[in-house]
Amino acid sequence: MSSTEHLVKMANDIAGYFESEPDRAAAADGMAQHLRRFWEPRMRRRIAAHLDAGGDGLSELAKAGVRGLVAMERAAPAS
Repeated sequence: MSSTEHLVKMANDIAGYFESEPDRAAAADGMAQHLRRFWEPRMRRRIAAHLDAGGDGLSELAKAGVRGLVAMERAAPAS
């Protein structure tokens, strides 16, 4: 399994946790915040690049969460 495949699996697992949230926007925001808090910068860059390349394997909620992460980092870059 490549490192990108591993990140996709991890992102989908996190999205699975947030699936029970009935508000899809809140679920995507929760996922984005989790990625920003707990993933190191190069992991965040790699998953964002994967989404830019089509996001193969990412669930719809994972894609929404990564899009939210990208928007957060553009607004206020983190380490």
